[in-house]
This record gives sequence, C-alpha cells and structure tokens, in this order.
Amino acid sequence: MNSFDKNYWEERYQKQQTQWDAGEITTPIKEYFDQIADKATQILIPGAGNAHELEYLVSQNFTDVTVIDIALQPLQNISKKIPAYPTSKLIHQDFFQHNQKYDLIIEQTFFCALNPKLRAKYVLKMKELLKPNGKIVGLLFNMDFNNPEPPFGGSVLEYQKLFSPYFNIKVLDPAYNSIKPREGKEVFFIFENK
Repeated sequence: MNSFDKNYWEERYQKQQTQWDAGEITTPIKEYFDQIADKATQILIPGAGNAHELEYLVSQNFTDVTVIDIALQPLQNISKKIPAYPTSKLIHQDFFQHNQKYDLIIEQTFFCALNPKLRAKYVLKMKELLKPNGKIVGLLFNMDFNNPEPPFGGSVLEYQKLFSPYFNIKVLDPAYNSIKPREGKEVFFIFENK
C-alpha cells in the first residue's frame, strides 16, 4: 500500500487535485469555534492543507493557532492569504514528528488522508500532543469509500474501538450541519484526553 508521503501530497497540490478542500471553513467546525470563549486556547490543525479554519480563527482574534502539513505548497498558500501570520506557526513537518502540547486539536480531513495502517499510531500521537484534559474535535467519515487512495472511510464502531482506550468520548454523533457534499456521510466528535 502506498505510504501517501510528502511527494504524493506535493504532487496532488501541484496538479490541483484537492477535491477534499471545501474552499472555506465547514459549518460544524465554525460553530464549534464560535462557542470557545478563550481566544488564547492553544490550537493545532494537523494535515491542515489550505487551513480555512486558521483563516476563520485569525478573523475571530484567536492568538495561538499552529498548522502542520507534510506538503509545502498549502503552507505557502496560507502565507499568501495571511501574510502577517507568523511563519513559526506554519510548520512543514510530518505530523508524527511533531512534539508540542495543545489544548485543542482540530480534525478536518486529516485522519481520512492517512494510510489506514497508521490509525492506531495517529490515536497515540494525538494523546501525546494534548495537554491533560485537552480535546480532539472535528469530523470523521461514517462510510466506506473502497478507495485505493485517500480519502479512506471508517465507521463509528471503529472510532470507538480506536479512541476509547485513550480518550473520553464526549460526542460522537451524526453531523447535523455538514456541508452539502458530505451530508449524511460524517460524524462530529469531541474526544477528551484521559
């Protein structure tokens, strides 16, 4: 199975094969951000791509948001869109090599982009990157795509088995406010570090 490495993702961006990119922040993530009172919450967006979530957070005066991507192109795109954003917070790195600590990690089409063999490793890395009582929040697909390459689907049962040993599952429900192309295909979740 392909490792879907740095070269794979750079090529996808260069060929503009980015159909997962909604072009703006998705409604479930936006509505979650809208209820966060502490604008200094330390937030990580891994596999951020063009990071529409970052644009929104900056517009809402959040002050400590870090994005990581294995591909350089989307980070360059972010710098063009938000020229004043500190480049120290735009990290060109393999997520699994990262080692800072966060209050909140946002999951938006990153999990489904990884080789499914890396899912258990992803869960452990998320736990490691979160402060005590930190949370992962976001969206996961609740369907099987039968794809040989990303996106890869999954199921609520799989997510419960993967995450529950390490996280308290606060919310894992069908997303009621998905964007049109993803309606009925994803779950919104909040997992709290144990």
